[in-house]
Amino acid sequence: MDSIISANNLQKQYGEVQALAGIDLEIQGGGIVGILGPNGAGKTTLVEIIEGLRRPTAGRIRVLGFDPAKNARALKERLGVQLQTTAIAQELTPLEILKLFSSFYNSQRDRAEAILDLVDLRDKAKARNRTLSGGQKQRLAIGMALVNDPELVILDEPTTGLDPMARRQVHRIVSDLRRQGRSIILTTHYIEEAEKLCDRVIMIRNGRIVADGTPFELVGHAAGKSTVWIAVEGTPDFSPLQRAGAEPQGKEGDYFRFSVQHPAEVILALGELLKSQNLGLTDLRMKRPTLEDVYLDLVGDVPPEELAEMANHTETRDE
Repeated sequence: MDSIISANNLQKQYGEVQALAGIDLEIQGGGIVGILGPNGAGKTTLVEIIEGLRRPTAGRIRVLGFDPAKNARALKERLGVQLQTTAIAQELTPLEILKLFSSFYNSQRDRAEAILDLVDLRDKAKARNRTLSGGQKQRLAIGMALVNDPELVILDEPTTGLDPMARRQVHRIVSDLRRQGRSIILTTHYIEEAEKLCDRVIMIRNGRIVADGTPFELVGHAAGKSTVWIAVEGTPDFSPLQRAGAEPQGKEGDYFRFSVQHPAEVILALGELLKSQNLGLTDLRMKRPTLEDVYLDLVGDVPPEELAEMANHTETRDE
């Protein structure tokens, strides 16, 4: 498919602070592209330039063929944006809000009713917005981004501060948008969310792209090792596993723990070991590197307080 976003040497300077330090980026239409990075990495600056809310200091960007700074009106007709924080008129209803936002666009098509179903707010259509839960308000904010039937949808940390059930509902909506063929840009602090939802993940650090690929590709290139736990009957000689690259990490209860770079080779060696030593395997467990391992390997010096925020799902903003 054609590129929906094309950026060349994109830079943004705030006084002496360089938020973006030469971003080159091509994003094709369709699928979900996740943008990850620590606080201050430049995620929000990049997204706001894509949206046309900020102008780059240098470089070139085209979104759906438009220069966001010069063709903002034309771009907004085809772009949907859910911001990190959305102010919603508390005394209106979800149906009234969606109809109001629909009136801001040139399209004569009223999609309010269909959007209520898409974001699972049909039963709250005529309730006052002040009575909605946090998750319902966030789903309404996503609905507001869809009233113009956009080709490209930008969701800026859509699940921040939500409980697990509310997050799962938002994940379902995002997956539904993908199945509809829409292109989605998703920023998030939740690494497992990016790993679950995204077809492509872009990691940014210090205003530069440090990793770009599918979650599977990024994990495959990770420096991290897998951990294997083995429980066997009898007293094994694990030297064949060590020759295959397994590094002993001690024993945990009935399990012998190993760190391995190439799990397939170690598992094959284990099969030969069991056969040659006439041992029975009682259990085998393995933990592969995750996208979080890749993230921490590339970002490295994330402050402890930010790691706590990522783990506890507290609200953050990078600029």
